[in-house]
Amino acid sequence: MVAIVSTVAYLGLEARAVEVQCQIAPGMVGFAVVGLPDKAVAESRERVRAAIAALGLSLPPKRITINLSPADLPKEGSHYDLPIALALLSAMGLVDTETLAQYVVVGELGLDGRVAASPGVLLAALHASGRQMGLICPAMQGAEAAWAGQVEVIAAPDLLSLLNHLKGQGILRPPEPGIAEAPVRGPDLKQVKGQETAKRALEIAAAGGHNLLMVGPPGAGKSLLASCMPGILPELTPAEALEVSMIASVAGALEGGRISRNRPFRAPHHSASMPALVGGGMRVRPGEVSLAHLGILFLDELPEFQRVVLDSLRQPLETGEVSVARANSHVTFPARVQLVAAMNPCRCGHLGDAALACSRAPRCAADYQSKVSGPLLDRIDLHVEVEAVSAADLVLPPPTEGSEQVAARVFAARQVQTERLVGTAKRTNADLEGELLEAHATPDEPGQRLLAQASEAMRLSARGYTRILRIARTIADLAGCKTVGRIHVAEALSYRRQPPRN
Repeated sequence: MVAIVSTVAYLGLEARAVEVQCQIAPGMVGFAVVGLPDKAVAESRERVRAAIAALGLSLPPKRITINLSPADLPKEGSHYDLPIALALLSAMGLVDTETLAQYVVVGELGLDGRVAASPGVLLAALHASGRQMGLICPAMQGAEAAWAGQVEVIAAPDLLSLLNHLKGQGILRPPEPGIAEAPVRGPDLKQVKGQETAKRALEIAAAGGHNLLMVGPPGAGKSLLASCMPGILPELTPAEALEVSMIASVAGALEGGRISRNRPFRAPHHSASMPALVGGGMRVRPGEVSLAHLGILFLDELPEFQRVVLDSLRQPLETGEVSVARANSHVTFPARVQLVAAMNPCRCGHLGDAALACSRAPRCAADYQSKVSGPLLDRIDLHVEVEAVSAADLVLPPPTEGSEQVAARVFAARQVQTERLVGTAKRTNADLEGELLEAHATPDEPGQRLLAQASEAMRLSARGYTRILRIARTIADLAGCKTVGRIHVAEALSYRRQPPRN
């Protein structure tokens, strides 16, 4: 007899069906796990053996074979412990096989029989819901699984409680969905004194989903401005919140099963490696660009990142997804982010100040800024210079307009874009392309003449040209204008100033 329990293998944000097949047969005593298991899966033999021993049971003195089917699909992670244990107990005749056939099972086992958390439970719950099955998962992740909708969830704290529940001797209460976190706003724009041009660029970036680069001396407020960005962005929609939570679930970062409506804000250190930023590693996991999906990826001290790491962002910024290729698998993660970057104009940071600038100015500025490749800069829509804040600015009273007022304008502009793009897969003006871009962002005649002259003078690439149109469309939306005019194109062009080059 072969006992079968259903579980899943995670491939990006996809949960693929896996059968855990257990056979107990006469022969030399042994316990083998086959089917391309990784180290964590292979070690599950000892965890399962100890967890069953904690129940006061011992394994039969026979040959035990666990097969993870399909055998050519790599199996990674500790969530196979619980399905292996249940398949083994079913083969021993201690659990009803027909009952287990109704559930997808995930969870890690402790040596004392406790069921510990494992990444990806939300994906497993959605997979189970799609197959009209229930889900057995760790108790601490029941609230997470409950967000999948109409799916029966058995959240077990330990193996003994689970067995009692399956036998009808001690029913476990179904979990409730975790309470969504209230939106947490960052610093208020009222804290930023001066920097009106930078605040205007921040508003445009938020309204249209555009990428933004701020260049200025140390202490000018670039990091503070970036941290204000989440406070002026609209909340995630329920569908977007579920999408973001799926990525957090795979990364094991969804705490307490609470789904948040906050847009992600990720700020990795400039020492981050390529796998940390775009995803990968021996066990492929989403990187910072995917964890920031539908939110903000803030890269401070941009030239201090390794150049090869920065250039790995070029494809995600263009396509909105990351593809991690391995010899035995190909994994894709969503990565539709707004890049907000900040950098000093040169290594010393005081390029425009003759009293503080180093002796190599302005040559040091060209050398420093050349660490960021031209193709990456071309993918950044808005370039704004952030001037040093003077003492006169600091003694001024706080601005009367803060994040609340800016957020209202951003929300209104986003609503216009949502109505315009209904029925398409696009979300914001930053996504406009092809016929949609031509239909909605073509300027009036004076605007077209200005754009043609500027394109030749600034030597805009085709990508740069289309980005000017998208920014101009966003500026027009903020102004409540249906047509893109010359004034909107002129302002959009003012944000395309490239850093000095050799």
